[in-house]
Amino acid sequence: MLPSRTPLVVSYAFLLCLPLFCLFPPKFLTLKLAQIDPPCFKRSAIARPGSTNPKPKIAFLFLTNSNLSFAPLWELFFQGNSHLYNIYIHADPTSSFVSPGGIFANRSIPAIHTKRASPTLIAAERRLLAAALADDPLNLYFALLSQHCIPLHSFRFLYRTLFTETVRFPYRSFIEILSGEPNLEERYVARGETAMLPEVPFEQFRVGSQFFVLTRRHAMMVVKEKRLWRKFNLPCFNRHTCYPEEHYFPTFLSMEDPLGCTHYTLTRVNWTGNLDGHPICTLRISNSTYSFMFARKFSVDSLEPLIQIARPVIFSD
Repeated sequence: MLPSRTPLVVSYAFLLCLPLFCLFPPKFLTLKLAQIDPPCFKRSAIARPGSTNPKPKIAFLFLTNSNLSFAPLWELFFQGNSHLYNIYIHADPTSSFVSPGGIFANRSIPAIHTKRASPTLIAAERRLLAAALADDPLNLYFALLSQHCIPLHSFRFLYRTLFTETVRFPYRSFIEILSGEPNLEERYVARGETAMLPEVPFEQFRVGSQFFVLTRRHAMMVVKEKRLWRKFNLPCFNRHTCYPEEHYFPTFLSMEDPLGCTHYTLTRVNWTGNLDGHPICTLRISNSTYSFMFARKFSVDSLEPLIQIARPVIFSD
């Protein structure tokens, strides 16, 4: 029979081991971070050595269903800054995606089939966030990009803007959050008139660009969140007004932490097809205090011209 003071000994031993437990959490705890899609989403098998670099990093999350055609431009963008960023790729497994190699080699995470105007895009983005959170504790910003995105500034300019020139702490997320937009009510009832209730009343329903730059705090909140995800994961009766990927993140963060968000995006999209003046300089202009850092909807045939002006124009800041 054990002595009566055994519980005290066990408790004391546990307290002594607690610091080690925090530094080296058991695998079953770290796995839960990435298990965001039932029945199970296993942690991304990206093996990374330990780092002694104290500087924060930006996680670049590429969501794609085709090849990364602008990889050569991104290679130039990232050049010389390997200690300040990480790359993660979610490539639709039903696509013919082929890794461009180089800095993109072995950066893919376990992926699911995605479709426009469906909750699969939300699920894929949550997977990217979970993988980046679990992979490196120095990832403090998480930038979502597509295969059609290009950088509009140098990496150093972006890094300074996020970490140096931003004096507010904690950092804010750059995500577009809009209310009172046309057709917002039609989108709200796409799953049924009362389907979003009571979790999401219409007065709190928001819309915004799918592309964001989230803080680590907000990324953690999104990965852990279940209540709103269950609503946005419901099937839509009218797919023409159903774009959950443009509503889930703005609605959730607007409800949970509106002051922690800028309410505007750093990613520009131009639907006009007509730009006055130098296209890169024009694309950078935004209505906020920050210029746009990325742009999307670029065709593959623009790669060579962009490469030619990369150093003298795009990255000259």
